[in-house]
Amino acid sequence: MLIIEHLTKTYGEKKAVDDLSLHIRPGEIFGFIGHNGAGKSTTLKSAVGILAFDEGRITICGKNLADEPLSCKRDLAYIPDNPDLYEFMSGIKYLNFIADVFGIPADVRQERIRRYADLFELTGDLAQPISAYSHGMKQKLAVISAWLHDPKLIIMDEPFVGLDPKASHLLKEMMREHCDRGGAIFFSTHVLEVAEKLCDKVAIIKQGRLVKVGTMEEVKGDDSLEEVFLELEAE
Repeated sequence: MLIIEHLTKTYGEKKAVDDLSLHIRPGEIFGFIGHNGAGKSTTLKSAVGILAFDEGRITICGKNLADEPLSCKRDLAYIPDNPDLYEFMSGIKYLNFIADVFGIPADVRQERIRRYADLFELTGDLAQPISAYSHGMKQKLAVISAWLHDPKLIIMDEPFVGLDPKASHLLKEMMREHCDRGGAIFFSTHVLEVAEKLCDKVAIIKQGRLVKVGTMEEVKGDDSLEEVFLELEAE
């Protein structure tokens, strides 16, 4: 679903990501762990085509991102750590705009918008301008827009930030259901307890380099994910 091979990205003298390789397969929830500045966001932005990178290759659903960027982007959705929404739009206009971008038929979009807005208890606020939304409401809208075109691959940067416990639980259920249908999810998080319970696989990055990757059992063994992460950070 997503193959990252020898990804390297530099900013001046600093290597933000250094020769990183990962493979996220269909059906997997793949967690990406690291301290602030470790290279997580740079990796995710490179994987969705926002950032150009210096070396390496990224393949999405069998297509080279560099050669077929638009085709790759049709197969994925991306939620950044701080979603930049068009705040002059109302919630419903924004969702219809996203649906237009991906060519979603009117009947399909209406059903999906109704379903997800009801789930996140956002239906009554869709007529309001996004500028009036709280951070949590904006995050919910970003999640709905990501699921709207039923992408094969969903990439998220700290998706639980700003969500209340009920919305967080709902998002976890949606992530699992998406992967059970054959999709894949690659996401970063600082909430290690969530990653430990939710993820099929996890990768830990430190100073731009991959230091540990595998199934949750392979990475943490008999310890908690938090203990493993803190031990690696201390080395």
